[in-house]
Amino acid sequence: MVRLNLIVVSIALVLNLLDGYDVVAMSFTVDAIGRELQIPVERLGIVFSVALAGMMVGSLFLAPLSDSIGRRSLTLVCVAVIGSSMVATAFVTNLWQLVLCRALTGLGVGAMLASLTALCSEYASPRYQSLAVMAMTAGYPLGATIGGLLAARLLPNYGWNSIFLLGGAATLSMLILVYVWVPESAEYLLARRPKGALKSYNTIRRRLGDPPLSKLPKLHAQDTVKPARVSSLLRSEFRRKTLSLWATFFFCVMGVYFLLSWIPKLGIDAGLTESQGAYASSLHSAGGVLGILTVGLLAARLSIFLVISASLLIASSTMLLFAGTNNLDHLYVYLIVIGFFLHGGFTGLYAVAAKLYPVTIRGTGIGWAIGLGRLGAVIGPYIGGLMISNGFSMGQSFTYFAIPVLMAAMLAFQLKTS
Repeated sequence: MVRLNLIVVSIALVLNLLDGYDVVAMSFTVDAIGRELQIPVERLGIVFSVALAGMMVGSLFLAPLSDSIGRRSLTLVCVAVIGSSMVATAFVTNLWQLVLCRALTGLGVGAMLASLTALCSEYASPRYQSLAVMAMTAGYPLGATIGGLLAARLLPNYGWNSIFLLGGAATLSMLILVYVWVPESAEYLLARRPKGALKSYNTIRRRLGDPPLSKLPKLHAQDTVKPARVSSLLRSEFRRKTLSLWATFFFCVMGVYFLLSWIPKLGIDAGLTESQGAYASSLHSAGGVLGILTVGLLAARLSIFLVISASLLIASSTMLLFAGTNNLDHLYVYLIVIGFFLHGGFTGLYAVAAKLYPVTIRGTGIGWAIGLGRLGAVIGPYIGGLMISNGFSMGQSFTYFAIPVLMAAMLAFQLKTS
């Protein structure tokens, strides 16, 4: 892992951090937006779901473009879309403007996450591949953590609009860093061989400290798979792994996004202040950052799918334990523990997806795993909104959403990587 490897992974981590901030910004501002725009809580659930539906569509139909036009090109487009839509969100005046802006943000985030995962996997040395991918994905809950801390300060002093303006401006500023410092994936250049591939490849080699080549090496057999073909993911050698991965993502994401979306609101309904609700969400995400890095380190020594399964099982058990006691005095501790194991297990799935497929369909494979998982992200927050509007307590909600997390833990045993 030389300087260029570390630069690419670090910039990807920052971009994912901003994605985490951008996506959960709505959960920190949902009460204030509902009051100012006079939107009832059951309709605000639609706003959460449409952002996650946008992420699903972006993962399914835009992420595969990274296998055709390149990881870097798609990332630049996504950064511009996410930053612009975040800024626009600060100026909405009604529900449908809010829905449109959040849908655009979701589209960009869904497409970029798969592209960044492939880019990190391809720029990391084999020994540190899983750790690099998981370090990048740690940016997401880290962004949510920072967002919660900032929201607690910004909301009472500058209003909800400031949270979206800050996130949008920070995201747009990353365009320059990506353009200047992030080259195209060397593996993509070798596999797809776009115009000028040899020159670009030799530029990367020089930055890595390697001598230039006079011509590109021969293609490996696996690199002849046509890109952006979903049917390739269901070929006989991938079918069982692909279906298991999709199902695990689906159930795991249901639990993850229910908590990310509704912890502040559930806390406020249980008697916390608006600032305490934001802190509760931040502590949950902070636990997730620690869990992701811990699982990443364990994956270098143990079977990653067994680590994932154990983490999700503990997360589900802790959710049920809290629901049984419903003790708000220890709420912060429970949320940290749940975040540690839930996010640790969940983000391990990204490393599995990156290892599962050859370079020519890697973006498509990661994108479809994330995208189909987003069905759970659409369903989870929507059901959560209905539960809250019908008077379900935090403990009752945790009981119901522990079930899909437990199912994800069981399915993780079916995951195998080569």
